[in-house]
Amino acid sequence: MSDDKREAKHSAAMKKQKARVDAAVEAADIERGVMILLTGNGKGKSSSAFGMVMRALGYGHTVGVVQFIKGEQLSGEEIYLREHCPQVDFYQMGTGFTWNTQDRSGDIAAAERTWAVVAPMLADPGYDLVVIDELTYMIGYKYLDETMVLDALAGRPANQSVIVTGRGGGHGLRELADTVAEIKDIKHAFKAGIKARRGVDY
Repeated sequence: MSDDKREAKHSAAMKKQKARVDAAVEAADIERGVMILLTGNGKGKSSSAFGMVMRALGYGHTVGVVQFIKGEQLSGEEIYLREHCPQVDFYQMGTGFTWNTQDRSGDIAAAERTWAVVAPMLADPGYDLVVIDELTYMIGYKYLDETMVLDALAGRPANQSVIVTGRGGGHGLRELADTVAEIKDIKHAFKAGIKARRGVDY
């Protein structure tokens, strides 16, 4: 095939693709906040959520971030938000991973205290974006009542978006979410004996 024919074929294909994209954009006419569930066994769920935090901040949006499980080990995102983004309401459960604490009643109490921070955010129309990191574990381990959580997510202000991260979490979260992305674990350096790296893994 000559270069001219290849160029013409490419141009025709791109015109068709543009028409499809334009039609889809035109058809999406509902204006409201969305719920995004980032799940799966792969690495990058929280990282993706924090990427959207930076995106929202770029537009001057009001953001709240609450992390379940995490908080015992310092993370780069915590350092950055606390030092450079004081306008972000940031809270961590602070107990570390549940398999480290091995204290179910203590973990439940910590989860309930943390939910007491989340719930008002989900009821406040002043928040444009709320990130609830690792919430799925709280439902999976039955540390929080699933119906209570789903009702709060469903009843949030119409223009508020929320991002939920974590493995599993059950059918209810998937059904409620507008967007569900599952990150698959294909290969991970840690399984090859490579230590977690600051600035990449935490």
